[in-house]
Amino acid sequence: MIIGLTGGIASGKSTVSSLLKEKGFTVIDADIAARAVVMPGQPALLKIVEVFGSEILALDGTLNREKLGSIIFHDESKRKQLNDIVHPAVRAWMLSEKNNAIEAGHETIIFDIPLLFESKLTWMADRTLLIYVEPAVQLKRLMDRNGYTEQEAAARIQSQMPINEKKALADDIIDNSGTIEKTIEQLSNWITRLGLDS
Repeated sequence: MIIGLTGGIASGKSTVSSLLKEKGFTVIDADIAARAVVMPGQPALLKIVEVFGSEILALDGTLNREKLGSIIFHDESKRKQLNDIVHPAVRAWMLSEKNNAIEAGHETIIFDIPLLFESKLTWMADRTLLIYVEPAVQLKRLMDRNGYTEQEAAARIQSQMPINEKKALADDIIDNSGTIEKTIEQLSNWITRLGLDS
């Protein structure tokens, strides 16, 4: 079974992802994929250079993320151009990793995709698992974790799909508003309920 794991910023998705890895599950992370596909020599990086010019490369030939970020930050059409290159490459990388895991005999594969619903990638998974957190808890955790003011933290949360909208879209939900012990208990119950085997 393929599970799409997602959550909002500071929801604790990475914590649950780590817990799943500890339990022996294969976790394929979209953020790792996004870094892998723009390594030197990768087709996606060559295409990015073709579109944005070689000035977006660092001296060692790697992608200069700050430079690229400053180009796309204020230009929606440039951001779309970049996404049109990177997103298909990320999906292909993840699906290839999934096939490798299946060939190695793994039965359950977790796709860790932060923007699973926003990017309309639910087709990649059989079920979706949302790591939910109460909005007030989310705000406080983000402020504590990143040292943001309330306004800075709220702005970052508001740039994402509201967590309650994600809640309505998810097949399964783990509420991570409480203690880590409560989260671990819910995760174990979920694995048992679905009869998941790594």
